[in-house]
Amino acid sequence: MLVTDVKGLLMKAKENHYAIPSYNFWDLDSARAHCSVAAREHKPIFLSYAEVHRTALAIEEAAAIGKLMAERYDAPIVLHLDHGQDLDFVYKAMDLGFTSIMIDASMKDFDENVAITRGVALDAHKKGIQVEAEIGHVGSNVISDDSSLYTQPEEAARFVEMSGCDSLAVSIGTSHGAYKTGTPKINFDVLHALRAALPNTPLVLHGGSGSGDENLKRCAREGIAKLNIYTDLSVGGLEAIRACASDDYLVVKKAYSEGIEKVVAKYFDVFETQSV
Repeated sequence: MLVTDVKGLLMKAKENHYAIPSYNFWDLDSARAHCSVAAREHKPIFLSYAEVHRTALAIEEAAAIGKLMAERYDAPIVLHLDHGQDLDFVYKAMDLGFTSIMIDASMKDFDENVAITRGVALDAHKKGIQVEAEIGHVGSNVISDDSSLYTQPEEAARFVEMSGCDSLAVSIGTSHGAYKTGTPKINFDVLHALRAALPNTPLVLHGGSGSGDENLKRCAREGIAKLNIYTDLSVGGLEAIRACASDDYLVVKKAYSEGIEKVVAKYFDVFETQSV
């Protein structure tokens, strides 16, 4: 089932202290693995296609796959564009039927981020599409306790009011990709302050892979409504292929999907995602 009331789905998660996983897909097998577990457990997911994967999977193919999964599997599925930065690409996603869009102008200064996000939100809302934006800085592969990288609550509240976005990705200590060493230290004080400053805005956390199950469980319980996972999914699939050690392509393909499914099921438990 393709979800169109995306903010309503996120607000329910926020109010009931659980998170909905956002699982990136990069081919038909990964999308099928995500959705089959969601259907089996009767739980909602964001089926997320990242702009960075456009060279591996065309956006037209991703849209077709997402719609097919929503028709085939009995689970609430949000077809989401992750980290859209190219405006032409973002608008193409809207035209192709994505029900949720992330416009990522977080590397711009505050005013430009607001202006870009506001323009996208105005057009997306005319089509009933939810808009996620980002403020703060989520790095790559490193653990940092630099407080200047955290999302500031007062600035976040002003950003949401000025931009009209529906949900907000925040920075509280995670990074994209696999961490080179250790587990990040999540700043829960910042999370609590953001939750208080934005009572009607679902909060999103990127960089969930490798961030520690207890950290992520706390994030879900204490204010994060959507949690993004990519790296752990691809690693799970690759590890299953290596363990399979078969020369039969179909056997390897099945093992790959099962490896991804295990990661999907694990994070449903970690995030304490409720059936809807």
